[in-house]
Amino acid sequence: MALLGVFGLPFVSLEPLLELGTLDAIHEEICAGLSRVPTDYTGGSHRSMGIMPKELEHTALVDYVEVIRGLSDTQFQVFRSLSDDPSAVDPAMRESYEWGEERAIPLSRRQMLWLEYRHGVYFPWKVFYELIPNRWWTEKSRAEGKRFTRTAEALFPKTVALAKSLPFTHIGRCNLYGIRSHDHGTVHRDGHPEEQTQPDEFITICPAANKTLFLYDRETREKVTVRGKAYWFNDFDDHGVEAEPHFRYSIRVDGVFTDEFRERIRQHAQRLKSEQP
Repeated sequence: MALLGVFGLPFVSLEPLLELGTLDAIHEEICAGLSRVPTDYTGGSHRSMGIMPKELEHTALVDYVEVIRGLSDTQFQVFRSLSDDPSAVDPAMRESYEWGEERAIPLSRRQMLWLEYRHGVYFPWKVFYELIPNRWWTEKSRAEGKRFTRTAEALFPKTVALAKSLPFTHIGRCNLYGIRSHDHGTVHRDGHPEEQTQPDEFITICPAANKTLFLYDRETREKVTVRGKAYWFNDFDDHGVEAEPHFRYSIRVDGVFTDEFRERIRQHAQRLKSEQP
């Protein structure tokens, strides 16, 4: 599957369209704030979810869904004891349960650590923090019943202010994604292109501009590198993050763009296309 992109481009840099003068201060705030809050892992099941290119599935290393399916009864009891509510898990029903992200039973922090420590599961994003909690991927652009947490407002006030200033009619999700040094973000796509009517609307912000996202073309097996402090891409295209010898993070804000901003992006993309050789 070739890249779908947005407005005829693989991705669009949004730096010329946004006011990003506070990013240095936000970077300082986030680095200090992340040291003060409990964070989760995310990723770790992309292969079992079937959202990776076949030729890159080996880069997922150890997938937690595959591990859980292969646990002995004794190991499953350990795994069960580490859940947030062990009484809600019936060992006799273990084959019918679906665990983890976008599944009926989320993993607890203790379970993720045990899967990593005991079974070598690879979680690409080992620093994941929700400023606006969101349970299901399909609801990430909906605002009903959601708000920034009190902790987020207390420890990340500049980050919250930036998110609120972005040109959305409403915000449905705001997360911090961090990758530890030498780790890579497994190549995956967040939905199937045949099920997409239009690209999901979100803004990725990288205050330190030191994270190398790339898009992967399944037809040519080539990468398109995405760098910068703010950008938008089609997350139904395959994407991953290069391994680098330092910690990297980004802020992703999901919602619905204002009509004016969507049109400004379209015009900006047209100018960028006209400047291409």
